[in-house]
Parts: sequence; C-alpha cells; structure tokens
Amino acid sequence: MSQSSAAPIVKATALSKVVPSGASTLAILQDIDLAVMPGEAVAVVGASGSGKSTLLGLLAGLDTPTSGAVELAGTALFALDEDGRAALRAKLLGFVFQSFQLLPALNALENVMLPLELAGRTDAEPAAIAMLERVGLRDRLTHYPKTLSGGEQQRVALARAFVVRPRLLLADEPTGNLDAATGAAVIDLLFELNAEQGTTLLLVTHDEMLAGRCGRSIRLAGGRIVNGAGA
Repeated sequence: MSQSSAAPIVKATALSKVVPSGASTLAILQDIDLAVMPGEAVAVVGASGSGKSTLLGLLAGLDTPTSGAVELAGTALFALDEDGRAALRAKLLGFVFQSFQLLPALNALENVMLPLELAGRTDAEPAAIAMLERVGLRDRLTHYPKTLSGGEQQRVALARAFVVRPRLLLADEPTGNLDAATGAAVIDLLFELNAEQGTTLLLVTHDEMLAGRCGRSIRLAGGRIVNGAGA
C-alpha cells in the first residue's frame, strides 16, 4: 500500500485507557493525540507509571483502548479483529523489549528466522544469518538464549526486529536490563540499523540522554501528553 510522505505512519486520536481499580477506575492514559511521520525517531519519556508502555501497546494493537482510535499506515487499527491486527503488525512493525522476549527453545538463528518463516519467506535462513552477522553474532548462530549474555540476547532481538525491514520499530526500554556499557553499545547498534533501513523509531525510555538522540520527545505525565505530540 503506497502512502504519501505527508501521512503519519502512526496516529492516535483521543486515545484513552481506563481500568478497574477497587470500587472505582484508574485512568492510565487520557485523551492522547499524537502523530509520528515516516522516518522520524521519537522518544516517549516520563516517570514510571506515566503510561509509556501502555501507550506503546495500544499503538501496536497489542492492547485495546477504552476509547479513541489508532491509525497504522492509514489503516484504522481497532476496526480490525485480533487476527487482522496481528497481520498488520507482521507486515509493518518490529519490536524490541526490555526483557528480550526470545523463545528459549530456539537458538539465535531460529529466533531470527521465525518472523521470516511466519511471513512465508523462502530465504529465511540466509537472511537471518546475514542479519546476525550484521549485529556481530556470526559465531553465536546455534547458541540458545540461556547461553548468551544479556547484551548478546538483545542483539539477537535487534536482528529479529530488523530482519523483516519494518516500517516502524517500537522499542520499550531496550537497555533496561543491561549495564551501562553494554546498553550504550546496543543503542549505538539500534540507531545504526535504524539509519541503514530508514525505519521509523518510537522508543520508550527513562533515559534522558537516550531520548536526546531522537529527533523529538513526547513526554507523558499522569497519563497525559504534556509536550511533543505534534509531528
């Protein structure tokens, strides 16, 4: 589907998430309006509990809002059923999480091949090998996650995210479980891959220095955007 360069890759309108809390309710997100344009690198920052990860989950369709809408590459995300949202995610999105989210029963190569195989790609193995070489893990192809360091696991996760050449990469505290030096190296690699592929990046982080490497920041406080929503 061809998109105008003037169209946001992801857009949220009046997005809210309210959950039960004892006898009352808790508003995790309230009336979120934002737009991210193709090729942007945008940080989502704010204190713990401000709604950052919830926002990322809603923008990906991994969670459903109480009210409001999300458009992903021009498609109304919540007009689709769960299978439709999953298919759109597979086509457009890559993910990197704080907890790596590698499948423990698969080795590094198999973890990176998985999204390609799910997409029906016949070149899954050579493409995955090339991507693992790019992230410096050519000699770790047959290693299982439990035998890899945290930094190596996150490099596998980066390879898995970028191997499908996503239009939008969602990263949730990607260095949260890494020491400072390892985290810095992983972030350098993330930005290198992002630049090489021209991916749009939406990055949730507590780290103000990391946020400063993005083109702009969206700041959340108390479930509301306090600055930076516009594209």
